[in-house]
Amino acid sequence: MISIKEQAVISGFADEYSPIFDEQLAALNRLGVSHIELRGIDNVNVSDLTGEKLREVREKLSAAGIKVSSLGSPIGKIGIEDDFAAHMDKLKRTLEIQKELSAPYLRMFSFYLPQNADPAAYRGKVMDRLSAMAEEAKRWDAVLLHENEKAIYGDTAPRCLDIMEQLGSENLRAVFDFANFLEVGQPTIEAFQRLRPYIEYVHIKDASKEKQIVPAGHGIGQVEEILGRLLGSGWTGFLSLEPHLTDFAGLSALEQDPQKRRSALTQPEAWELALSSLREILARLDGKEVQA
Repeated sequence: MISIKEQAVISGFADEYSPIFDEQLAALNRLGVSHIELRGIDNVNVSDLTGEKLREVREKLSAAGIKVSSLGSPIGKIGIEDDFAAHMDKLKRTLEIQKELSAPYLRMFSFYLPQNADPAAYRGKVMDRLSAMAEEAKRWDAVLLHENEKAIYGDTAPRCLDIMEQLGSENLRAVFDFANFLEVGQPTIEAFQRLRPYIEYVHIKDASKEKQIVPAGHGIGQVEEILGRLLGSGWTGFLSLEPHLTDFAGLSALEQDPQKRRSALTQPEAWELALSSLREILARLDGKEVQA
């Protein structure tokens, strides 16, 4: 019988531990985390790495024995009316970086919509752009992971499902992010039930009923129940920590309308709290009969 630890590989956005790449790698080694979701490297987004910096990153990863679970790219995190040709060029470069780093996945989004816009009015344009991106990924034999980010087309379970039913393939799969669903008022159990066949990767962060980000299991996201069902079905994959428990370098550049998250925790303390909370959940699930 396969154990929970074998099914669920822990990864995470280590730029929330420190913006300094050497410190990220040292922390992951110390904490016994084998993978990283690579996003910020010495205050540079992974999609913007130069050839020289990319070689340095690859060498440091190898020396540390850390593998990349996914690139935390900003692809698709632009306005639906923004220049798409330039963005496709960025996607191609990011896919090249993905291959150089032997990353199995590339995280992406489905475009910000104008404020108060009817999402249905932009569905065709969103699908056309996502289709072009998925086709490009296919040419690279790569897998794009759509994240349910707030204020984009695919921020609710029905619209995430719409994307997957329309375009889902071996080159376009879903990230399940608990807190992001909660932030738009989407119950996580309903989202899980709808999206289960398409879930390839999971972001671990929870939220309270007031929509404050909290460690996994401390909010209303039903993290333990959903992970139990997912792992009980035989799913294997990455559980990637995205603590968001304190503000961190680079957040304002990635969020369209960032809200400062005030916390008494330091970045390392917040990251380690997120990790210990997830490990506690997995320890409870390990060896327990879970419902698929």
